[in-house]
Amino acid sequence: MPEPAPPGRARVATEADRSQLTAWHGEFDEAVGEHGSRDSGAWADDRIAYGSLTLWETPDGAPAAMAGATPLIAGQLRIAPVYTPAHLRGRGYAGAATAEVSHAALAAGADEVLLFTDPANPTSNGLYQRIGYRPVADFATYEFTATAAR
Repeated sequence: MPEPAPPGRARVATEADRSQLTAWHGEFDEAVGEHGSRDSGAWADDRIAYGSLTLWETPDGAPAAMAGATPLIAGQLRIAPVYTPAHLRGRGYAGAATAEVSHAALAAGADEVLLFTDPANPTSNGLYQRIGYRPVADFATYEFTATAAR
């Protein structure tokens, strides 16, 4: 857990959170340059049905951040996505949600918990290292486009 831990608690997202999750998914996609890679409503429905999104809520019950997890496959689980709205950042909410999801993954039997982050973002990288993650490798993403044959 980040030190100091932010006020509030973690809880699994439910159908009552659907509109919030839909909005946050759209904001997250926009922030990382995905621009509508998937319908946000369908994404929220899938994650709620699977129970794979944890929210950090403030003491008054308002959601402040989310951290998700993929299914456990071959002993590995990936944390994704992690998101805090811009106006709530810097308070430890995402770190607390990520620590909670990571702890739950290990308790459920994950041998490895993976988290991919933007190496150009020192804030998130520092946070993840403070809660126990360590850098392993850098990856590059390439996008190829088809060209007409001549």
